[in-house]
Amino acid sequence: MTQATISKKWRWTGRIVSGLAALFLLVDGGTKLFKPAPVVEATLRLGYPESTIVGIGIVLITCTVLYLVPRTSMLGAVLLTGYLGGAVATHVRATSGWFEMVFPVLFGVLIWGGLWLRDNRLRALLPVSRAIAMN
Repeated sequence: MTQATISKKWRWTGRIVSGLAALFLLVDGGTKLFKPAPVVEATLRLGYPESTIVGIGIVLITCTVLYLVPRTSMLGAVLLTGYLGGAVATHVRATSGWFEMVFPVLFGVLIWGGLWLRDNRLRALLPVSRAIAMN
């Protein structure tokens, strides 16, 4: 596929979806760096020691930045998928509610959906349909 196969509308939609998801993840990672009381309480409730919070935040911010850089966006998406899978597993283990278990999955859909809308390489790898991929 060539660069011209993605319409401006779809490319901008992908950028907006990706940007909103990334903004949320960057804020979440940033809160882990500063460790306000609600973050510490939630982390402890999920069974992780307080000493892991900053490291988790650094990993999240790093993966999100990789996702935002066009050249490394697919690597960032793969790493964020792993991170979000860990979040799902943590909530399943902690017997959290259904929303807490589904929320990371929805973010994974936003991450990959936004990337698919804005990146020809992913569209070529995962064509949804010829009609959609060409418009």
